[in-house]
Amino acid sequence: MTTRLKSLTCVGLILVLWLLAACAPVPGAAPTTSESGEGAAVRELHVLNWQGYGSDEPWAIEQFEQAHNARVIHDYFNSEDELLTKLRTSPGKYDVVLPNIAYIPPAIQDGLLQPIDVSRLAVWSKLPERFQTLPEIVHEGEVYGVPWAWGATSLVYNTELYPEGFDSLNVLWDPAYAGQVGFEDNYEDAVIFAALALGLENPSQPEDLDAVRAKLEALMPNVRAFWQSEDEFNRLFSSGEISLGVYWSGSTSRAQTVFGLPIAFVIPQEGAIGWIDAWSIPADAPNPELAYAWIDFMSSPEFYVEWDRVAGAPVPANPESLAQMPEDSFTNTVFGDPSVVEKLAFITYTPPEVREQWIELWQEVKAGAK
Repeated sequence: MTTRLKSLTCVGLILVLWLLAACAPVPGAAPTTSESGEGAAVRELHVLNWQGYGSDEPWAIEQFEQAHNARVIHDYFNSEDELLTKLRTSPGKYDVVLPNIAYIPPAIQDGLLQPIDVSRLAVWSKLPERFQTLPEIVHEGEVYGVPWAWGATSLVYNTELYPEGFDSLNVLWDPAYAGQVGFEDNYEDAVIFAALALGLENPSQPEDLDAVRAKLEALMPNVRAFWQSEDEFNRLFSSGEISLGVYWSGSTSRAQTVFGLPIAFVIPQEGAIGWIDAWSIPADAPNPELAYAWIDFMSSPEFYVEWDRVAGAPVPANPESLAQMPEDSFTNTVFGDPSVVEKLAFITYTPPEVREQWIELWQEVKAGAK
């Protein structure tokens, strides 16, 4: 090898070493494009939920999209039956959905959901056993839903018009408030509320439907409007068209926090309706990996406590989130007393043939009121 060739070889080695050094990671430096995923194709996460129910908070979507190089796309439903219909008619469209747990059994039966590998979820080990073992979410040893939030649907009223307040559900039937009531257009809640007002045994599954029908028929003269969404209720209440009625706990919190409405939420002496919502993954979800990350994100105190602070939220299933909520938060004020839970009639799975009876009953009651 000549001297010139040796020199060229040395120069070449120096250049190679310099290039390797330049490409090596530097502690504390920003990740490379490939490490951050910025160079990878953006994945899409299709979420099916109620509109305005936490998951579509813009700041939360931005955080998730940046952390997972993803784009979050929402679709909405206005009833649990509509949720099931969308799953049946749009297979392969949604990655993660939020049903009430009472609607998970029929979804499992129709093959609409896939089992969830709970070992892949950080939140699962934090959930109380009573949530992990809910019969509605477990089928043949597999888990099909991750409890996320729970709360109540109960009596609400305008605090400026009624500063003395109410503590009985039967105020909705009082002729003094004819044409002032806003009632949810939901056959399930209608049947249970009537059963509660009547004091029937097992109000979540009342047997005396004749009594329920008569009670609902007696309510109709007082109903000014039937509502189906949070926006619809808030519009009716803020315009003064309704001054009392039934409403969701989390939505009441948001009505107070975000819109400043003079509205009070009370669990009356007869009790109220309790519900639990859980994240599920559809059978043909295009991006189940992203769905797992979404469920953990939505269940984390980082998301949940902030959601409650800026907008108002129902009670979290994750105790770590609940522990970080302020003492004067809506959740702790309304549900801080453990005895309140004992007054709730939780929505449970209703067999299809019974559900059809309830639907027919509610439609006939409404038709008779026109």
